[in-house]
Amino acid sequence: MENLLRVGVISSTHGIRGEVKVFPTTDDANRFKKLKEVILDTGKEQLTLHIESVKFFKQFVILKFKEYNNINDVEIYKNKDLLVTRENAVPLAEGEYFITDMIGLKVVSDEGEELGTLSDVLQTGANDVYVVKMANGKEALFPAIDECVLNVDLNEGTVTVHIMEGLLD
Repeated sequence: MENLLRVGVISSTHGIRGEVKVFPTTDDANRFKKLKEVILDTGKEQLTLHIESVKFFKQFVILKFKEYNNINDVEIYKNKDLLVTRENAVPLAEGEYFITDMIGLKVVSDEGEELGTLSDVLQTGANDVYVVKMANGKEALFPAIDECVLNVDLNEGTVTVHIMEGLLD
């Protein structure tokens, strides 16, 4: 399991005082209000940054870090990930999982047939959709609803699904 979880991506600078516009990749952007620090993944190193202020603008979060006070210092971080440690992650309710923990799980039918590997989770407005790379090389989409996804077992490394009529046609 990954120890670091992505909570956002720096999309651009905001103003001239070192603020950045962040596209949140977490379910609840308000969580940034409670965060004291994030880890910036520059691609070469990981820097711990301390959050000085948080504002919201449309679908973005505007962050000011104590370490930076100038636009020139932060513009090099466009498109870089902001991460948190698992201990700073939002607690999950029963039946909730971090997507990063699910990618790569073996997908099996409720009849025990191995179907393939979970390759992605699409987040739609209504419900998530599991993208499964099938053994035959094709992709199949499974809606993450109780009638279709019967069980996720991180310890066993499996997702058990019920194949609804017409789903794999």
